Amino acid sequence: MKNTAATGAAPAFKDLLRGHRLRAGLTQEELAEGSGVSVRAISDMERGVARSPQRRTVEAMAGPLSLTADELTRLQEVSKQGRVRAERDPAEPVARVYDARAVLLPPPDIDDLTGRDGELAALVALADELAGGGRRSGHVAVLTGPPGVGKTSLAVRAAHTLAPRFPDHLLFLRLRGMSAEPSDPADVLHLVLRTLGVPAVDVPAELDQRTSLCRALLADRSALLVLDNAADEAQVRPLLVGGPRCLTLVTSRQALVGLVGVSRVGLGSLGEQEAVALLAAITGEGRVAAQRAAAVELAGLCGRLPLAIRIAGNRLASRPAWPVEHVLKQLRDRRRRLSTLTAGDLDIRTLFDLSYRQLSPDAAVLFRRLSLVPAADFGAGAARALLEAGDAELRLEELADASLLQPGAAAGRYQFHDLLSTYATERLDQEEDPGAARRADERLTDWLVRTATEAGRYFEPSERVSPPPAPTPEFADHLGAGRWLADEAGSWVAAVGKAEARGQHRAVIGLSEAMHWYSEIDGAGSTWHEVFDLAVRSSVALGSERDEAVHRGFLAWALTKLLGRPQDGEAMAERALEAATASGDLREQGWSRLYLLSSRLAGAGSPDHERVLDEVIALFTEAGYRTGLSVAHSIRGAHLLAEGKLDAAAEQLELCVGHFREVRRGGAPTPVDDSNYAYSLVRSARVLAARSATAEAVHRCGEALTLFRGLGVLMGQAEALCLTADLLRGGDDARARTALTEAAALYARLGNPLHEAAALADLAALSEQDTAKSCRERALSLTVALPQTEATAELRRRLTAELSPGGARHGVNAAQEVSP
Repeated sequence: MKNTAATGAAPAFKDLLRGHRLRAGLTQEELAEGSGVSVRAISDMERGVARSPQRRTVEAMAGPLSLTADELTRLQEVSKQGRVRAERDPAEPVARVYDARAVLLPPPDIDDLTGRDGELAALVALADELAGGGRRSGHVAVLTGPPGVGKTSLAVRAAHTLAPRFPDHLLFLRLRGMSAEPSDPADVLHLVLRTLGVPAVDVPAELDQRTSLCRALLADRSALLVLDNAADEAQVRPLLVGGPRCLTLVTSRQALVGLVGVSRVGLGSLGEQEAVALLAAITGEGRVAAQRAAAVELAGLCGRLPLAIRIAGNRLASRPAWPVEHVLKQLRDRRRRLSTLTAGDLDIRTLFDLSYRQLSPDAAVLFRRLSLVPAADFGAGAARALLEAGDAELRLEELADASLLQPGAAAGRYQFHDLLSTYATERLDQEEDPGAARRADERLTDWLVRTATEAGRYFEPSERVSPPPAPTPEFADHLGAGRWLADEAGSWVAAVGKAEARGQHRAVIGLSEAMHWYSEIDGAGSTWHEVFDLAVRSSVALGSERDEAVHRGFLAWALTKLLGRPQDGEAMAERALEAATASGDLREQGWSRLYLLSSRLAGAGSPDHERVLDEVIALFTEAGYRTGLSVAHSIRGAHLLAEGKLDAAAEQLELCVGHFREVRRGGAPTPVDDSNYAYSLVRSARVLAARSATAEAVHRCGEALTLFRGLGVLMGQAEALCLTADLLRGGDDARARTALTEAAALYARLGNPLHEAAALADLAALSEQDTAKSCRERALSLTVALPQTEATAELRRRLTAELSPGGARHGVNAAQEVSP
């Protein structure tokens, strides 16, 4: 039986539809707008390419065409006849595709693709899994990453590498996701079906029909499909037509988080070696080898982004007489960097523009203003301060999904690629009103200083905490506060400097005072030197002698304890004492004397320490300051121990231990209470060791170490470990070596070269010859840059002697005095 529409016995669907449209006086575009059917689908129906549209499609066009009931029925009958024919001989066009391999060729492979071996291996493993029948369905892998990272280059290499594993079909499809008009999935499927051998007249009009037909054709075939530069999930979903033996690779700047059951391969910047290797492949191995340091810096300023390196390399390759330094100088100027990264039709800025212009208005504002964040990464709090209105968390996710931000190492943290940060700064300068940008920066600074101050208050002794610290959206306890301070360290420290420069002196002083006790828990010495120094400046600016005394004292402590500069610490402590005396504040007079004593003891010694401690205890007693008294008694106990007065030392230290045990029994100890308790345990352990109660001393060190670790107090951990190693020496050298290795690493993290060198010297005394030599050499190198003190000179002499031929293998006692 013949189809009457095909023989001309009755009008074809295409003629009926066109006649109705012309009668209604509509263009194809107007019919599409009124019906919701795409212009392409209407065009296909009128050209006879699609002869059997679905019933709902015909019904959608009936209203705009003003069809009568009879006309609609007739149009549906003719459409149905086309579907009947398609159902009666669907295999005819399909059979022909099995006769030859259908191919849409990928672009030529890139010879110098560098640094993607791991990602390519992952894709090969997926292909091998399919070949081995390890899956019931085909697999989809999504390749994502920021603009210019090389997603398409990797997809092209994968297509060429994997093609032999898929003998039936290789289809490389460009989706134009970043263009103003991304490819319509229906058009892409039309191309696929035609490539697979389906005649144009048999390509269905409807998107879902095209998808179904593609799936039917590929159900038993081994095919590799590459969907390059996808716009979003809606564009990709109809194109996931692969059967159980098919692998589909999707590249996109969007994360395509709405796709489920897919593998994800995230591409980031190249490593340093890979980045330099790519530059060498473009400009020449010899040229880069002769200017290695400049090449490394150039790759770094390109953010180790493959496209940026390729652009810079092409500029150099086209100018063989130029040294690498010439382009490097241009890249060092951040204002010119993106303009420098242009070579012919390769342009980093234009590439970034494509993604930026697709953002929602709020996301675009946030993207620009995030360039004001001083640190490498940031969280939702900073975004809220910058955006002021709108859902900051949602906008951050939008930016991350668009690959304009990268997820940070910690949950909820984000960071810029270096070049995208430069681009965001450009957009801020060009698109933001200067006043709005300044106000956003001020909001960010105020939020950082205010939140850091509140976080620091969680680490004050219980005697000082009134009222209790206020919960914030970022944290509600000391654990959260500590994490926030660590995560945001690069930002809040910079914010303190901005606040001081703006004359916000009271805010700077408040932050510094809240941070003092936390400074014993975490942070490098250079950080605390900067913070306390800024507070000293603010105190002087306000003419507050009491505040000057407080923060000069803190600065003296940092110089002595954290930076190993006791002479500078002593000079600063003397000025703190002058200010404290002038202010009449009893507490600060006591603290200033303690800081001065600590600096002198760490330097040339202090023969009058008993008198000083008497004065301190009297001042703290008059002020009713129990925390200060416990610290003073603890220090006195340490000195009595050094003088061999064991009973008196034990009495002083038990006063401290008893005080903090009482605080703990009260049920509300702060982290600093526990930290001071742990320090008291360490000092009392020294007394026990001197009394030959080694087992009990080791036990107290263990108690202290547990407390320090729970609090994250690095300095305390290091001191407890060094004492533990000293107690275990000769009895359990393996444990002693482990303790000293950890202690040296902690001192290195703290930026304390003197104590690190001492720990390494002790470790050398317990190690085999080669390890011992390495430890001593490292320790000696650390002492070279230290100020000349008696302790430093003695350590240096001993290390030099031990490294000389025939030198004795003995260690250095690394136990140090602890200052408040």
